[in-house]
Amino acid sequence: MLSIGALRAHLLTAHLAGPVATSREESLRSYRLFAARDPRVLIGLDPEWSWSQRDLIGLMADKCGVSADPGCVSGHDVIDPERTLAALDAFADRLAAAARRGAPVLLGTGHPHRLLGFYAALADALSAAGCTVIVPAKGHCVDITTRFGLRTYNLDYVQGVALVREPDAERPGCEPGAHTHSPLPVRTALAGAADAGGPLPELVIGDHGWVCGAGQLGFEAIGLADTDDPALFVGEAEGSVSVVVPLDDAVRSDYYRPLTRYVLNRACLSQ
Repeated sequence: MLSIGALRAHLLTAHLAGPVATSREESLRSYRLFAARDPRVLIGLDPEWSWSQRDLIGLMADKCGVSADPGCVSGHDVIDPERTLAALDAFADRLAAAARRGAPVLLGTGHPHRLLGFYAALADALSAAGCTVIVPAKGHCVDITTRFGLRTYNLDYVQGVALVREPDAERPGCEPGAHTHSPLPVRTALAGAADAGGPLPELVIGDHGWVCGAGQLGFEAIGLADTDDPALFVGEAEGSVSVVVPLDDAVRSDYYRPLTRYVLNRACLSQ
């Protein structure tokens, strides 16, 4: 098993934690928009509490380790690796609990070009442990508002992991899927599972709208989030999201492999 020291060193070397690529300006903009309840930043969450930008800075300082000083308005954000490690342990514990009871699980990502491999390894290990990795509503259309206007995507699954693709993105050489923060894909998947009379997930694993959208609907949800994704951490603070791991969610895909090994080993799951 990868040691805590080795994993901590990797987090810092790969810039998954420590100073990360996300800028303070980006994060503050997200906090400001969240405080104004902009749907683009709520990503499926309907907060119970009123959150000001100052409240969010305090929350993110507690959950991620970013600066708690509202006067800090520039530079790179910083994630405390100790918080990442603690959250990875909690994340692994939820995987282990799902595996022990053979729970149906749903995995989805809005970062397929970076995180598909991480989630695919979890899907494979959970399936080997007796969990049903559900793939509902495959091929269904999802209309998502983007900065370029309304676009139609197709819900697809790669190695048990849900993602969305543009309709013409099936040809070889294309990206594995589109980047999105929208909660509409998980809503489509969950509605499809209900309509088909198949199992509903007892655990949803992912990022962005996959976590917030599922958690808002009452499903246990765990995932990964960067410092400019306050919605997941608000969901965790309010109790609609079980576990959020703070890290840079857009580094090279192979940099997540040590995290995969760590959480699977801690959860006593084989890869």
